[in-house]
Amino acid sequence: MLKICFVCHGNICRSPMAEFLFKRILEEHGRTEDFQVSSKATSSEEIYRGQGNPVYPPVREILEGLGIDCSKKRACQLQKEDYESYDYFIGMDERNRENMRRILGGDPNGKLSLLGDYTDHPHPIADPWYSGEFQACYEDILEGSRGLWEQIKEK
Repeated sequence: MLKICFVCHGNICRSPMAEFLFKRILEEHGRTEDFQVSSKATSSEEIYRGQGNPVYPPVREILEGLGIDCSKKRACQLQKEDYESYDYFIGMDERNRENMRRILGGDPNGKLSLLGDYTDHPHPIADPWYSGEFQACYEDILEGSRGLWEQIKEK
């Protein structure tokens, strides 16, 4: 079983969207049993008193429009010990990768990458929290998720 963790700053926009879109791709290809997919944050900003915030409303609306229920997802933070539990850590931008490397204590096994690197034109996935471009973010994440699937579907 391959274990994938999508990572962004707060785990309320980009990484949960990637988590649920990738799970949908796995469902479409009948491969849900072969993968474990989750998402986490590099910061604790969306986690209060041990409880993570839910998926941000504009992201939740996009996912619900696709028939995807993310209502149980709560933000959680990446921990150093996660490095041994996953095969892939996929960030959204270079800052995420730097923070993943810091939190995880490096990347001796080459598990860290960026979602936009799985496209034909590598690029960071812009944070819609700041840009307000949730639809563009969705399109970028979907493109990266499809590219990721193409690269790992035979594993």
